[in-house]
Amino acid sequence: MTKTAFITGATSGIGKATAKILAKNGINLIINGRRASRLKELKKQLMTSYSVDILELCFDVRNKEEVNNAINNLSNHWRKIDILVNNAGLAAGLDHIQDGNIDNWERMIDTNIKGLLYVSRAILPNMVKNGQGHVINIASTAGKEVYENGNVYCSTKYAVDALSKAMRIDLLAEGIKVTSINPGMVETEFSIVRFGGDKGKAKIPYKGIKPLTGEDIAEIIWFALNRPDHVNINDIIITPKAQANSFLVHRKKQ
Repeated sequence: MTKTAFITGATSGIGKATAKILAKNGINLIINGRRASRLKELKKQLMTSYSVDILELCFDVRNKEEVNNAINNLSNHWRKIDILVNNAGLAAGLDHIQDGNIDNWERMIDTNIKGLLYVSRAILPNMVKNGQGHVINIASTAGKEVYENGNVYCSTKYAVDALSKAMRIDLLAEGIKVTSINPGMVETEFSIVRFGGDKGKAKIPYKGIKPLTGEDIAEIIWFALNRPDHVNINDIIITPKAQANSFLVHRKKQ
């Protein structure tokens, strides 16, 4: 039977790459994001290339009402969700805690923690009812080690790490797998968002190294999803070869 995956933040980066690899492998998709034109373009591209069904749901995971309205009103065809990829997330700003922008703090907390919780709360009851499912939470090496100026962003990813562990415990008897994926430096729109759209500054973190790509992480997600039923990949940390941890990176001289 064909499975269905729900992917948040599917309009770019890891989410988009994950949508592509899942569609390539015959998984029907519910793709979510805030940019309607990108969702439509991705849906068109994937349906042209692969024989899968795709539903686009344009909403902001930070908005609890939008989340519940979209998911609670799914038709019967889409109600059985086998895979949830909680990918939507961001970093905003790079300041010491005493200089932090509170609007940025709230944006990260609302997206990275509350958004993940809203979507999970809306989808998990049906997974429990069906007695199966797989939740993939996109965390970060920032949720394993705190780095200077990372304060609130790191805190949100530590929360994702803790929530992944808690989900695994709470869902243990329900036959639902939970996997936490923790990427290091991935060159997507992440830094562009963090630096407020400044593409010049966004390139600085990746100078002198070959960073990971969204496709690299999507392949790991597919690997975790494609294990035998009795196997659960709990936690994966992935970095570029040039990165040892959150703050130690070997850069080639330019």
